[in-house]
This record gives sequence, C-alpha cells and structure tokens, in this order.
Amino acid sequence: MTMKQPTSEFLAGLAAANAGRPSRSEQTPEQVRLGYLGLSSILGNGPDLEEVIDSHIKQIPVRIYRSETRENAPCVLFFHGGGWVIGDLQTHDRECRKVAQGANCTVISVDYRLAPEHPFPAAHDDCLAVLKYVYQHASSLRINKQKIALVGESAGGSLTAFLALKARDLGIPIIKQVMLYPVTDARPYAPDSDVQPTASALKNTLGPLLTRETMHFFLRHTCAGIDASEACRDWRLSPLLATDHSNLAPAFLATCELDPLCDEGDAYADKLQQAGVEVEHKCWQGQPHSLMQFSNVLDAGQALMTEITASLIAAFKRTDH
Repeated sequence: MTMKQPTSEFLAGLAAANAGRPSRSEQTPEQVRLGYLGLSSILGNGPDLEEVIDSHIKQIPVRIYRSETRENAPCVLFFHGGGWVIGDLQTHDRECRKVAQGANCTVISVDYRLAPEHPFPAAHDDCLAVLKYVYQHASSLRINKQKIALVGESAGGSLTAFLALKARDLGIPIIKQVMLYPVTDARPYAPDSDVQPTASALKNTLGPLLTRETMHFFLRHTCAGIDASEACRDWRLSPLLATDHSNLAPAFLATCELDPLCDEGDAYADKLQQAGVEVEHKCWQGQPHSLMQFSNVLDAGQALMTEITASLIAAFKRTDH
C-alpha cells in the first residue's frame, strides 16, 4: 500500500527541512539527540494538566503527570522511544500529557539512562527499578497499585514487553501493556549479524523516518563495549526470544506498514496470542514509524492516540468493584 497523502506531504516537508544534513550514522549520539529534540519541538504541545512535576525515583529522573488531583488514581508508566540512545522526558512530554488527559490517569514518564554512556542493560535496569518502586510505594504516589499500565513506543515498546514479562515473574499485576511499533528482535541490527532481516525491514530499509541504517546505529551504541551479538540474543533486548509468553497482561500492539519494525511487531502480537494472551493488534496501513508522535499534525496519529487512551480506559474499568 502507498503512503497516505497527508503523511506523504508532512514527511516531504520534514525531508526538505533536513536536506543536506549528514546521516545518523555519521553523527554523534549527542547530535542525534539534539535533532530528535528539535523534531519534537516543532510538533506542538500537549494539553495543560492539573499537575506536572519533575522528580526522581531511585535516583532516576521521572516526570509525573496528573490529569486531576486525587488519590488512588490509575497509573501509566511511560517509556519513550529512541533506540535506547536518544529521547528524554521532553521529547515525549506531549504524548504523556495526552495519555494523562485522555485516560484520566497519572502518567509517570521514565528518563532511563541512555547508551553509549550507559550500554545495555542500563535502560532495562532503570525501568525495572521504577516499576518495582511504583508498585511498592503506590500509596505515597497517590496511585492504585492494581491499576498500573505500561506504555512505550519503539525501544520503549521493547522495554514495555520486557517489563510485562518481568512483572509476571515478580508477581506485580499489570493491567495493560501498550506497545507501539516495538523492537522485539534486535538480532538483525547487531554489527556483523548473520540473522536475516525481516521482509518489512528490507522493504522499508530507507524509511521513511526510521531506516535500517539508523537501527544499526542504535544497536552499535546500545551494545558499546559488550558483545553485541550476544546481547541481542538476550530476551531482554529481544523479547520475541523469551521462552514463555503465557500469563502476561492483556496487550495493545500497534505496528505501521511503512516501518522496518512492522513484521517483528506483528510477530510479537502473534506470539502473545499463541500463548493465550488477550491482544488488540492493528497494523496502520500507509503509515510510518513514530506515528503516535504526530498526533498533533496527522489525523492517523490522533486516531492512534485515541485508540490507546480508549484501551487504557477500558482496562482501568475492568478492576472497578
């Protein structure tokens, strides 16, 4: 299927604005981080909320969003994308505000450590530490420990998959895991990998937005100083390879047709369904990676955001007594 016209026109404008810039593989992580922050800044703001607070959990920076001041609120732990190398609290501030307002919940966005300064599994360790703390200290955070959902996109979607698996093993109840175009099998992106890329990775090797070259850039830095091939075989980085996907939280999984990660996201949805997990899965035809981040400028992006918040509302209502 061809790209939807509004998306095509928007991406053409982005491409024109970036004409002449070096590819990501020719830039430093710091340069790519600044570029990602710049892209986010032109996409507009999120809604005003009752309360937005920058804080720390276990020395990890977090930003807490509250749609209204109340006790025992449903909670979303949010994990930004960026290949474990780029992205921060600000790049996804807009999305967190929209989720908090749309699902009428508290959102805790996690500013996990980034590679190459902090290679795998630093991000995973940080996110797990936050999940444990939030569950154990729900009362002081004014949230309901029985209504914790996980939401992440791209690398953050992979972190969400990892945390859902860990939560099951630790006995931490998760009400919903929301994965948006996640990385589920990092092996083909490791330097000198002999694992064949998926059909969607080959079809969308040049993007739009996310390219195979960029995925190689991300994994090279994520695995800085360690054996990349071995790390990418670790289920934490490639949750598709986990040995047991049963008894996990109900899942919402969105993939995009024009995304290199499309097939591995679809495969993860299939893996969960085969294990008996309840799955809402949709592939967004004619749309690229990062679709949710374009909710202010593309109708399809806003439609995805609406589906996410509707799914969260339904999940939170399930535990009402």
